[in-house]
Amino acid sequence: MIDFNKLKKEQIKLAEKVSIIDSVKNIKTVAGADQAYADGKVISAIAVCDYKNMKLIESKHAVVEAKVPYKSGFLFYKDGPAIIEAFNSLENKPDVLIVEANGILHPRRIGMASHVGILLDIATIGVTKRLMLGEVRDKTVYVDKEARGYGLITREHANPVYISPGYKISLKTCLEVIKRCIRLPHKLPEPLHLAHKYGNKIKEELVGAQ
Repeated sequence: MIDFNKLKKEQIKLAEKVSIIDSVKNIKTVAGADQAYADGKVISAIAVCDYKNMKLIESKHAVVEAKVPYKSGFLFYKDGPAIIEAFNSLENKPDVLIVEANGILHPRRIGMASHVGILLDIATIGVTKRLMLGEVRDKTVYVDKEARGYGLITREHANPVYISPGYKISLKTCLEVIKRCIRLPHKLPEPLHLAHKYGNKIKEELVGAQ
């Protein structure tokens, strides 16, 4: 049995370490981490891109047994180990990592993007397609009067994606980075789009091999 109360206490303690002050002055590379699932396993795919032109530099993946079931607010415990394993296998470590999950836009201010950022000590941005909590005013997402995220429409007639700082990056910089990473017609920032495509390819190979 997983003790989610214990994990909650761990999150509350870790949340104190979350910094949303910019740590990277000159971004040269940016990566996306996206997860796919097959037979109780988590496939984490990471794509590293050149920040100027979004050209793919490197992609790596890891397949890890999910030890914790999915529960809203605790995604890191299911998917995080796979992200960390995939990241550690990269030869080209990025300056910024975009994670398909929330950053501080989370009930305890520590979504998976923040959690991963702390453990890897890297600037991270959370991007999701669904608003987990908060109130949107003028595209900014507020939780208890604190601006914790932003709803960005990345292409015409599409629902917004929700961006939040993960770790060592400000909301303002998050927005700048994500806007620069958009390549139409894709809705998601290019490093995430490429990671998603790569993760699905690995999943097909895994399922096909069985």
